[in-house]
Amino acid sequence: MIELKHISKWYQVGGKPTFILKDINLTIKEGEFVSIMGPSGSGKSTLLHILGMLDDANEGEYHFMDQPVHSLKEKQRSQIYKQHVGFVFQAYHLIDELTVYENIETPLIYQNVKTNERKAMVADMIDRFNIVGKKDLFPTQLSGGQQQLVGIARALIAKPKLLLADEPTGNLNSKQGEEIMDLFKQLNKEGVTIIQVTHSEKNAGYGSHIINLLDGRIEQGN
Repeated sequence: MIELKHISKWYQVGGKPTFILKDINLTIKEGEFVSIMGPSGSGKSTLLHILGMLDDANEGEYHFMDQPVHSLKEKQRSQIYKQHVGFVFQAYHLIDELTVYENIETPLIYQNVKTNERKAMVADMIDRFNIVGKKDLFPTQLSGGQQQLVGIARALIAKPKLLLADEPTGNLNSKQGEEIMDLFKQLNKEGVTIIQVTHSEKNAGYGSHIINLLDGRIEQGN
């Protein structure tokens, strides 16, 4: 599903390249649940953003579902992202001016899904996440756990093949965190490929595979 070949990312500092990622080679099969771990500054979030097509590598090849992402135009990449990728951010990234319902509905509007179909899909999703009573509230009226649930519901509404999560339980208490991880496990069973960045050994244990990053390089997969 995903193949990275010799991916490097750097910034020029004082005329010299400072590497964030260095020569990353990685294959992820459909249906895997992968955890990326490593100390702060090891390049975890950068790698996730490149996988999610929110950032470009300076060098190397990225194939996603047999598409050469590295050589696609912005519009084509954006099309693939909207169709196949869901992203869950640590800071939620909900739109404050929109209600819970409207936040969850947003990806479907981008995909030009018809109104009736959208209504049915959003109704299903808020039902699944037990947030029917919250659908007319705004993000600022919700707890952190509830906001994260809405963020995940929004990421899943368009039925992505790949779910990327950056420290998805970072701002949650342990009970909320467990609920989110159990949900990820269930989604993975249903066939969604998941890649999460996490500091938590416990959360990493939910996955089938751990990738350790150190100073922008993969240490070893296990």
